[in-house]
Amino acid sequence: MVLAIGDPFGVGQTVTQGIVSALARTQVGVSDYQFFIQTDAAINPGNSGGALVDMAGRLVGINTAIYSRSGGSHGIGFAIPSNMVSVVVATAKAGGKIVRRPWMGAKLQRVTPEIAESLGLPRPTGVLVQSVVPDGPVGKAGMKTGDLIIAVDGQAIDGPEALLYRFGTRPIGGKAVVTISRQGREQHMTVALEPPPETVPRQEAVITSRTPFAGVRVLNVSPAVADELRLDVDEGVVVVAGVAENSPADVAGFRTGDVILEVNGVRIERTGDLVTATRNPARSWRVTVSRGGRTISTVLGG
Repeated sequence: MVLAIGDPFGVGQTVTQGIVSALARTQVGVSDYQFFIQTDAAINPGNSGGALVDMAGRLVGINTAIYSRSGGSHGIGFAIPSNMVSVVVATAKAGGKIVRRPWMGAKLQRVTPEIAESLGLPRPTGVLVQSVVPDGPVGKAGMKTGDLIIAVDGQAIDGPEALLYRFGTRPIGGKAVVTISRQGREQHMTVALEPPPETVPRQEAVITSRTPFAGVRVLNVSPAVADELRLDVDEGVVVVAGVAENSPADVAGFRTGDVILEVNGVRIERTGDLVTATRNPARSWRVTVSRGGRTISTVLGG
């Protein structure tokens, strides 16, 4: 039994009760580190940010979202687990503005039914390692492309969201024991919990030239920048970190998270490349960007 505390609809402090329906809900669509407590305690607009406590008064989570077609509670509410909240609070107490989570140094792939069948698994479970940064934490621990991650510190891993949660709620500077399956045999690896490195300078630039790019703020991508913006891209590219409202770039359709690959045939690998490429006006601009894993090419007017 749990109690949800909040101020629904501004009526004043209110307490509702319910049960915990699930402890590891994923793919809720609320945040990048998707791992939520589900409860049927009534949560309504105004409850977000309130405490979800057990009957002993211990904090279980922070009320966050509901599934609803009407805007009111239908008995499907979600709370951020308290151990994830602890990471954010510790960062704030230390004066940090960005939550640093441990970096794995690997690209991961969800195990589909087809992949599970090819690996001889009875059902899709675990996370497949697609590639490894050789000098990254898991690379130094001995992990290889093709390994199947099945547990972290003894906790089973069902998918990428669970793996991100298990890593994301552990303190930087510690270690985690990762269990993998390699060619059908289990192995245990001790992985150092390190922050994502700033391997290249950010070199932030804001485009101010009289072009469709005016108003974009761009950064060089490093593992640290990719982690902050939740990007699944390699370093050696330039990402849009912000777009000024109603600017030419906003009107042209640029979005935060866009990776600018090419402008008028010039490969963009550093922010300085974009500054140079957009310094002088042109009648038209041939632009290639990567957005959400898709490559988009378009022509913008000068």
